[in-house]
Amino acid sequence: MAAESNQQDAASDNRFAGIRWIISDVDGVMTDGGIFYDGSGNELKKFHVRDGLGIKLWKLTGGHFGILTARESQAVQRRGTELNVDFLSQGQENKWEQAKQFLQQQGVDLSEVCYVGDDLTDIPVLEQVGLAACVADAAEEVLSVCQLITDRPGGYGAVREVVERILQAQNRWELALGNYRENTRSA
Repeated sequence: MAAESNQQDAASDNRFAGIRWIISDVDGVMTDGGIFYDGSGNELKKFHVRDGLGIKLWKLTGGHFGILTARESQAVQRRGTELNVDFLSQGQENKWEQAKQFLQQQGVDLSEVCYVGDDLTDIPVLEQVGLAACVADAAEEVLSVCQLITDRPGGYGAVREVVERILQAQNRWELALGNYRENTRSA
């Protein structure tokens, strides 16, 4: 029932209409926030496959997707490459400066950007973009600045949920599904 009322709220919220870019944090959003190290000191992360398909669906409708994270990881680089993201920035503690610089270079208006975060380092970006989104288990301070709060926690398909809700609010969900079907038939 909560998801249904959130979808109705999204459909009536004009902030969803002009979103063309989704930029996401990684740890706690695209992952559950856990960080694993193997015996050799390599960092391991677990990504949800539904988030990956959501990003592909978003891009199939002409949307752009970026990753912005304060940490550096080969796993994030690999995931970003697999998903053919449009923007990938790692090791940026000051996320707002990095996002602002990139978006200005691309000529993107902040009203066209949805940022998905979960913790304090995300707040400066969330406060500037057109649509501030966060995962269900985000820090209280983050929850208080977001217009879109997912039903799913980070690492469990929350990014896919953001994509679906934006596309549904823009009446583009069926287009995304059709483009996906066509794309998989011709592959």
